[in-house]
Amino acid sequence: MQLYFLVYVCWLQVPSALGHPGDGERTWLRFNQMPKPEDELFLYDTFPPDFMWAVGTAAYQVEGAFEKDGKGPSIWDKFTHRGNGTSPNGDEASDSYHQLQRDIHALSTLGVTHYRFSISWPRVFPTGRSDSYNHAGVTYYRGLLNQLKKIRVQPVVTLYHWDLPDALQRQYGGWSNPVVIELFKEYADFCFRTFGQDVKYWITIDNPFVVAWHGYGTGIVAPGIRSEPSLPFRVGHNLLKAHAAVWHLYNDKYRQKQQGQISISLGSHGIKPLDLTKESIKGCQCSLSFVLGWFAKPLFNDGDYPQCMKVNLSSNLPSFTEDEKKYVNNTVDFFALSFGPVISFQLINDSLRFGQFETLNLRILLSWIKAEYNNPRVFIVENGWFAEGGTKTEDAINMYYIKRFVAETLKAIKYDKVNVIGYTAWSLIDGFEWYREYDIRRGLFYVDFTSSDLRRIQKTSGLFYQKLIEKNGFPVLPENEPITGVFPCNFSWGVATNAIRVDFARSQFNDPNVYIWENTSTMLLKKVDGVTAPMRKPHCSDYDAIKQQVSQVRRMHVTHFNFLLNWTALVPNGNLSQANSTLFRYYRCFISELLRANVTPIVTLWHWTDSDPGWLGINNVQPFADYARLCFQKLGDLVKFWITLNEPNVRDRSFDMGHTLLKAHALAWHVYDKDFREEQNGKISITLHANWIESAYPFTRNDGEPATRVLEFLLGWFSEPIFGSGDYPTVMRDWVKQRNHLDLYNHRLPFFTKEEKQLVHKSFDFFALSHYTTALVSEVKNEKVRSNDITEVIYLSDTTWLKSPKNMAVVPWGLRKVLNWVKSKYENVPVYIMANGIDVENEKIEDKLRLHYHHQYINEALKAYLLDGVNLQGYFAYAFSDQADPGFGLYGYIHDEYYEKLTLGYYRSIIDQNGFPASSFVQQKCASEQESCRICALLLTHRSLLAMSLVGVGFTLTTTFTICYLRRLARRYHRA
Repeated sequence: MQLYFLVYVCWLQVPSALGHPGDGERTWLRFNQMPKPEDELFLYDTFPPDFMWAVGTAAYQVEGAFEKDGKGPSIWDKFTHRGNGTSPNGDEASDSYHQLQRDIHALSTLGVTHYRFSISWPRVFPTGRSDSYNHAGVTYYRGLLNQLKKIRVQPVVTLYHWDLPDALQRQYGGWSNPVVIELFKEYADFCFRTFGQDVKYWITIDNPFVVAWHGYGTGIVAPGIRSEPSLPFRVGHNLLKAHAAVWHLYNDKYRQKQQGQISISLGSHGIKPLDLTKESIKGCQCSLSFVLGWFAKPLFNDGDYPQCMKVNLSSNLPSFTEDEKKYVNNTVDFFALSFGPVISFQLINDSLRFGQFETLNLRILLSWIKAEYNNPRVFIVENGWFAEGGTKTEDAINMYYIKRFVAETLKAIKYDKVNVIGYTAWSLIDGFEWYREYDIRRGLFYVDFTSSDLRRIQKTSGLFYQKLIEKNGFPVLPENEPITGVFPCNFSWGVATNAIRVDFARSQFNDPNVYIWENTSTMLLKKVDGVTAPMRKPHCSDYDAIKQQVSQVRRMHVTHFNFLLNWTALVPNGNLSQANSTLFRYYRCFISELLRANVTPIVTLWHWTDSDPGWLGINNVQPFADYARLCFQKLGDLVKFWITLNEPNVRDRSFDMGHTLLKAHALAWHVYDKDFREEQNGKISITLHANWIESAYPFTRNDGEPATRVLEFLLGWFSEPIFGSGDYPTVMRDWVKQRNHLDLYNHRLPFFTKEEKQLVHKSFDFFALSHYTTALVSEVKNEKVRSNDITEVIYLSDTTWLKSPKNMAVVPWGLRKVLNWVKSKYENVPVYIMANGIDVENEKIEDKLRLHYHHQYINEALKAYLLDGVNLQGYFAYAFSDQADPGFGLYGYIHDEYYEKLTLGYYRSIIDQNGFPASSFVQQKCASEQESCRICALLLTHRSLLAMSLVGVGFTLTTTFTICYLRRLARRYHRA
């Protein structure tokens, strides 16, 4: 693992070319070549000390008071009042105009260093001109700046966030008319003069792509114009000129005195190629050029539009004169980036994707910006996701997306050396979400739009962002650090499979015919008719399939092998008298060969993937007990570990079905305990599916209640009757009873009779569990979300978690938590991890994702043993081969050929070291229990050898006594 990480770190030091249009094309190839999964692992680190943590709002979204104190109408006022005027709008919104102190309190709570807000042009100049100056509006923004100064939060002020004075739209056609450029410059001049001493960061225009393309092209946003193809590009042309005019104004007139910085907020989506062909890479480059590059290239590169736009748009795209190019170029002090749902997966149509895939990978976009625009200082001025409109304070999806975006930003800084100087979560409070109206919420604080005071309540995302700022990122946590140490001497290292390969074909020793070489040039073997040779008795090693599988098991260096018997094949008709004796002999041979290889077999009687043999009737458990008895009789002298049922709790079974499975297990356990244990001296238990369940909101004690409830329903459902009280968990009974009382469900949790309790309770010899991943759960509190699960939760996933091809999350600490859960509930019960593994692509030899998975999970198991005192007895990797368990195998299987994957060798090294010993560790001196009984296992599986050994011992003793006696007689004779 350390070697792979060092290779990755060295790989990151390879510099990339910067600064020329088109250099960004290398980005996708570069990321495709990054080592996996090293590059995808979560980075625990902190941001630079001077990193700017911000939150933002836009005037029309939150201010309200659209007709108060002399404010003039904006294009959004008109746009939302069109038709009969009953559409949702921002007339009141979050009423920040009257709720200033509450917004300031929210900012203070978060602990941000910067607050991005916009000045409403029509609130300052109601008609858009300076002669319509509105004193009340100016007073509001002065008050806001003064309050920010008191709480030591720096303002980031946007001059134009889409709310153009409607008078300018009606009189001039808005941004389609160059006249507005001068009027915008006049408005900006007033703002710099009036507020500039308190503002160090200015944004001229927010997201000009949306303004031009969707305001004057698709008509999705205000002013809602659908027109000829060239209008959006003329509008974009004017927006660029307006920005440049304002930048030059600030640079020439105010910069020296006010010492501020000024830029334009450019929005973008993320894109990845369909494949790595030149055509797909060009498609990605064109996609970003049409959205982000439309404005970024003239500003950051050469004052002109991207070549892809020129080729595709021809006369529809305006052109700059040489003087205009110089005037527009380099009119930015930093790269202000907006990335999130305003554009991503919302306002990008198919034509702008150029046949490629849209993605939310912020890190790749930041790296593209670095390469394309000469490594500018990047200030992320808008980022986040959203929750549905019915969501209140628990917005897990938004919280985990913010975590993902911030984590990608940190990687961009640390790994890719992108010069990111700040991050802005969007937004401070819920508000009017443009064309989505109130259907979504993006605030870190919940606003109750039905309340008279529009109170603000911090959401889970807000609390997360607050903690993130306090820690300045994701500092390394001690509990996440790997430990060194070893497992006990008698630790069971194993591998598990759902099925072994059954093939009755034998080797050449099974053929009695005689062959001779043909005396021809072909020299082929020819059978001699009518001539046969005497045959020796068949050996178990004659089965090629057994020989091959056992050889593969031996190469793994495991001490135990867990496999499943095929019940329906062993007893095809359910009639034990007609059991498949040939298959039983095959299983017996397989077990015998395992023992010869010094590998202990663990035999499972039933798995949930096994086809239903018809025994799962509510009171029909006897057939399973009879089948178990037959297996004990046929194989029990060789098998010392039995599993009755494997993962009976993994499917959505009814409570009645679970009740039946519990009784079936218990009955089989008692059959073994009563009739076979004394003679066979084995152990028997049940394996429970035990994925960990974590609360999606880990901030208060109450937040953990849903996760506790789900664990009891999924794991406690089976564990508590067997290992605990003998009855179902109290939490489970109370919850079902309450739901039935409210007539919400018609679930019935069965009751155990006194006899059934005695049967089920303590029907175990050890606690066996299978564990693969961890899930997040939260209460269903969104009016628009319904859950069919009786536990009334929704399942979530942290978007920063590493995922397998089948979307299985890699969450190593979940294993340690589930082991401690078992310990806390059932004291010092011996625990075996009977299956732990993850899927990768079937044909991958270098399965580094699986290698990382097992390294981390086994280390967490070691922590549970060494640090937490869990009585852990064994660990079994899942699975043996891809043939039986596609995608999960440590042995690959392609075209009837097996091959070792990378993880197999690594797992073998862990077994050989019995864990993760420190470099100074003195090797364990264990009494080798396995080695001491190697001969015993050989004699046990070959009774003829045992008989011969006894005869040999007897002959040796007899000969020795005879020789001694004769010598004694000879001495007497000589004396005489």
